[in-house]
Amino acid sequence: MTQDWWKNAVIYQIYPKSFLDTDNDGIGDLNGIDKKLDYLKKLGVDALWISPVYLSPQVDNGYDIADYRKIDPMFGDNADMKHLISDAHNHGIKIIMDLVANHTSDQSIWFQESKKSRDNYFSDFYIWKDAKEDGSEPNNWGSNFGGSAWTYCEERQQYYLHYYGKQQPDLNWENPRVRQAIYDVMRYWKAHGVDGWRMDVITSISKNQNFPDNANPHGLKYVVGNQNNGPRMHEFIHEMNQEVLEPFHMMSVGEAPDSKSKDTRNLVDPTRKELNMVFTFEHMHVDRKPGNVNGRWAIQPVDIVQLKKILFDWQKNLEDHGWNALYFENHDRARTPSRWGNDKEYRYESATAFATILHGLKGTPFVYQGEEIGMTNPEFDLNDYEDIELTTNYKKLVKDEKTISSKDFLKAARKISRDNARTPMQWNDKANAGFTTGKPWFKLNPDYSSINVEKDLSSSKSVFKYYQKLIELRHTNDILEFGNAKLLMPDDEDIFAYTRQYKNQKWLVIANLSSHSRSLEILNKFNESKIVISNYEEIKTGLLRPYEALILQLSK
Repeated sequence: MTQDWWKNAVIYQIYPKSFLDTDNDGIGDLNGIDKKLDYLKKLGVDALWISPVYLSPQVDNGYDIADYRKIDPMFGDNADMKHLISDAHNHGIKIIMDLVANHTSDQSIWFQESKKSRDNYFSDFYIWKDAKEDGSEPNNWGSNFGGSAWTYCEERQQYYLHYYGKQQPDLNWENPRVRQAIYDVMRYWKAHGVDGWRMDVITSISKNQNFPDNANPHGLKYVVGNQNNGPRMHEFIHEMNQEVLEPFHMMSVGEAPDSKSKDTRNLVDPTRKELNMVFTFEHMHVDRKPGNVNGRWAIQPVDIVQLKKILFDWQKNLEDHGWNALYFENHDRARTPSRWGNDKEYRYESATAFATILHGLKGTPFVYQGEEIGMTNPEFDLNDYEDIELTTNYKKLVKDEKTISSKDFLKAARKISRDNARTPMQWNDKANAGFTTGKPWFKLNPDYSSINVEKDLSSSKSVFKYYQKLIELRHTNDILEFGNAKLLMPDDEDIFAYTRQYKNQKWLVIANLSSHSRSLEILNKFNESKIVISNYEEIKTGLLRPYEALILQLSK
């Protein structure tokens, strides 16, 4: 494989806690991933992105790391990780680890030492500030998980900064020792055979050293804002590239919450030597009411016109300037058939229609565990949810600020909560969906008796087999890697259609992303075309039924 192997690849994300438990403690583990390598090979994926498995108190499900070099015993040990990497490589599958370099756990030895005094080796590993004269926080910055982004430490008589939970103090990237400590961690895992990195909120690592108050048009006590793209971000990421990524040929994809397509050129343009790809959040906000004080909990029906516009802005602006990371689902995103499709009447069609649109684009598709069988959101009650983001925002918005009702918050949670993606993987219809023989760490989606791997594989409407075909198309057709993309019907509220063209080949990718049929003149032009893939058994001339999707090879 070339150094740019990821351009022709499909990457599968595993949330280890919820994938497969082999030691009956109710928590998925590394051996569970190992056990399913044949399944993943059968699907056809090229690499596994594994969410954090390092030692962690699990305040934020492993995104609060206490020791970067130690596997948490709940998942196994370092030997199990080494074994998994070796077995995956024997299957022709690469391993991408999840790096949280913006913050650590407050249980990290780095933080435990840092808070002891202002003059030890670790003192400046984190961002410490004195209180204002009245004892209040240094500024009005808010945490993504509610409340202030500053917490007072009695031991040091100062506040420390945390963009997320108070148990997740932000590292001070201005300190070169911090940067070298992170690069050493990356080298450590490279020595174990790791092939690349997914980098959590990597665009947050540089802070404005003046620490000004955020603009506050709504008169809030604490304001979440200006957390990304700080003054030295590019410098730090370029340094990381030169220290680790380029010398060791490691693939990189960074989480970039506030990135717009034009800005992202500076992160992913190969000539700048920073990252290979980034995950944008922009297209995931098309079901959010813009400018609402309740943020992501203020939901609206999906805006397909906006979805097309954003995805094609990224296609256009990164053309010849970098590479797209393509996704709809991950550990932070709800299940697409429930969120944007129709999971009651057209679950198979919804799952495969959105997959067709995504996998037809130029870039590297990412598949999240369970997406390949069309898993859905569970309709939990509020007390069933575990996620710190949900519980802290419920307190903030419903209880304290009273800007949203409990009923509307639950409605939003059932659509977009991160927990929707974190229910255990549904392997079969037996006890606990075949995930564990113990007590599952998190409640299962009750629909596992009808939606599971075993049942899907034997179904005439198999989401898995459809994904298998999409992945095979990616591996065997240069048009998907190299072809340019042109959007058609940009203002249509239901139809997502575009062409891909490469050399003398042209494909039409089209889907009806609605629950009603649509007559389409455009299809009559292509009635002699070869069907590359379709999620309905028979094509009806000039008509797209609910969530019907096609790729057609256009005749010359």
